[in-house]
Amino acid sequence: MIDAVSAIGTTPTRYLGDDALAAIGTTVSPARPVAASSGDGGFGGVLVGALDELRATQETSDALAVRSVTGDLQDVHQYTIASSQAALMLELTATVRTKAVDAFNEIMRMQA
Repeated sequence: MIDAVSAIGTTPTRYLGDDALAAIGTTVSPARPVAASSGDGGFGGVLVGALDELRATQETSDALAVRSVTGDLQDVHQYTIASSQAALMLELTATVRTKAVDAFNEIMRMQA
């Protein structure tokens, strides 16, 4: 889990109850301050960490979906929250990617 993203509150497991986390075997690690991650890769490290967190969120959502379908999940709301979180994080990631590509194209136009 990325420290910088966790520090601003986008930790996927933050909104899931302890029951949901225990059901899928996930443990929650305490968030560390943003400054702790800046020394190990800078902005690129933050991006890689954010993508790792996105993947973890999607895996959590997938695991809860399987548990929901098989009847092992007692509270369907947990899956709904995890699924919505994963969808929102994916949309945010796609938006950031689009903005980065737009910025790159604008810089290339300025050089021509």
